[in-house]
Amino acid sequence: MLVAGILAAPTPKTNADAWMALVAPMPSPALGAQLAALKAETAQTWDAGLGPGDWTASRLDAFRAELVRSGLSGFVLPRGDEHQGEYVAPRSERLAWLTGFNGSAGLAIILKDRAAIFVDGRYTLQVRNQTDQTLFEPRHLVDEPPADWLAKTVRRGDRIGYDPWLHTADALHRLREACAQAEAELVAVQRNPVDAVWSNQPPPLAPVIAYGIEFAGRDSAAKRTELAARLMADGYAAAVIAAPDAIAWLLNIRGGDVPHTPLPLSFAVLRADGQVDLFIDPRKLMPGLNSHLGNAVRVAPPAELGAALDALGRAKARVLVDTTSTACWISERLERAGARIGRGQDPCALPKACKNAVELDNIRAAHRRDGAALTRFLAWLAAEAPKGRLTELDAARRLLEFRRSGERFRDLSFSTISGAGANGAIVHYRVTAETSRPIESGTLYLVDSGAQYLDGTTDVTRTVAIGAPTAEQRDRFTRVLKGHIALATARFPKGTSGSQLDALARRALWEVGLDFDHGTGHGVGSYLSVHEGPHRISKAPNTVALQPGMIVSDEPGYYKTGAYGIRIENLIAVRELEAPAGAERPLLGFEVLTLAPIDRALVEPALMTAPETAWFDAYHARVRETLTPLVDEATAAWLAAATRPMGG
Repeated sequence: MLVAGILAAPTPKTNADAWMALVAPMPSPALGAQLAALKAETAQTWDAGLGPGDWTASRLDAFRAELVRSGLSGFVLPRGDEHQGEYVAPRSERLAWLTGFNGSAGLAIILKDRAAIFVDGRYTLQVRNQTDQTLFEPRHLVDEPPADWLAKTVRRGDRIGYDPWLHTADALHRLREACAQAEAELVAVQRNPVDAVWSNQPPPLAPVIAYGIEFAGRDSAAKRTELAARLMADGYAAAVIAAPDAIAWLLNIRGGDVPHTPLPLSFAVLRADGQVDLFIDPRKLMPGLNSHLGNAVRVAPPAELGAALDALGRAKARVLVDTTSTACWISERLERAGARIGRGQDPCALPKACKNAVELDNIRAAHRRDGAALTRFLAWLAAEAPKGRLTELDAARRLLEFRRSGERFRDLSFSTISGAGANGAIVHYRVTAETSRPIESGTLYLVDSGAQYLDGTTDVTRTVAIGAPTAEQRDRFTRVLKGHIALATARFPKGTSGSQLDALARRALWEVGLDFDHGTGHGVGSYLSVHEGPHRISKAPNTVALQPGMIVSDEPGYYKTGAYGIRIENLIAVRELEAPAGAERPLLGFEVLTLAPIDRALVEPALMTAPETAWFDAYHARVRETLTPLVDEATAAWLAAATRPMGG
């Protein structure tokens, strides 16, 4: 999965509703009363009024009026929240509310008489489809960075506002330099002007529950002790943790403040003695959670975070802060208070990425059930699509039904990308009632989807030919498949990063002058974020070495604008390999986790090498053997045909 949109229909209407299934096995009067209170306070829908065509120039007018009242000449509005993450609560979808663009990355600069919106190559089509270009000028985030545009566009004496909760110190430095170059001033605001004019922002108030040791594999005390020892060895008194997924992993808790991702929005301070200060709305904590957290975890409301940072400053403490992912409000507060900041990676990031044996076993089980659901869907699609009555939205809903019937299912892991024909070429396409098109014979259908199970997070993409594919489609698909296989079968020495492997997935496309404009692989959490760092596989430089237990996607693609899109995605886990005779370095490779057939009709055998064909047939044999006992008789018959050897 490349990115999640805001919503996919059908979606639970409130945070508490979204996670009722998670807490339902633990009924009690106290729990029922607490859930009722949460539901009463989160009566707004997930999308909070967002919908195609719902934004108008009046929102921009109201926003500019607020800028005038605040004495500002303009404002920098990123897509993000106080935690600098990709996954945000509906309340924090400020960029979407103001502009209409609902991608997972972007930034707008609004001046008195001009506004621009910046997106990367994944969203160049989407931003033009979703925004009024008479109000917002689309710009490329890489080719024309916001700081460069700001330096060229603002006037001398302008006061450009920013929300210190929505920027890291590193990002803010570039914007500040741009304003200085134009002899303008970058000004922090006490209240985001979008919040001043968005009258019905829904609060993030969803239940927070304990995540059992049978799923987590290690108890929180062991994690805290290990990380605290590292802090002490490195001379730190504490670390500020701003990433909710890191806090969820560290404390073995899960929440529901963010669509499709079980995040409990919160902040934490991990101290070198292993104690934790958790800053979270206490109304969200379900009965029994305080006992789960234990005496070493002190719970306080978020408003007390500032005082805790001040106390660290007064003690002249050395504090670890990941300034690439922590709001500048936090780092600046610490510095003003007198703390000594050490800049480094979130201490939870790497151990969270390296799944333990229990997590890996659970994740394998989740993928087996998910593979069965997807296979049932593909068999259903093969039977129904030729009738000519299906739409993209029909297919997405049917796939959700298959997954929802599975054990331990809790939610989708992102909004399903269900794209037929030209819509499949929109890399981050989000199907809606307005955009849904028929799945017609003679086209390709791309479905990128995943689920959140209590025991694992899945993400898989399949591209299916509806009717007979063209020679060009078979050629492009096979080249994508060759890249997919090259990465899945890679053997590499310890210390290798994902960026050093990226070219393997592109070589077959590069040979004929083709490429794709997104990363090849992203990390995936364990019943957490479907996008997880610090590792990745992409052209973009990344120095984090791949380590055993890391899960990453393998998803090369090809996209022909206005015609079709192709992507093949499996999740793979890094594992140690037995070194061959004479090896001088330890070797790593991948275990394929995802189990679902790949469309044989789209493969051009003449382009495949013998080892590639052998891998393809062996993968399909494993899919057939594993999933046949998990599906109904009709699906099993379809699966047998779909996974027969290439020569058969």
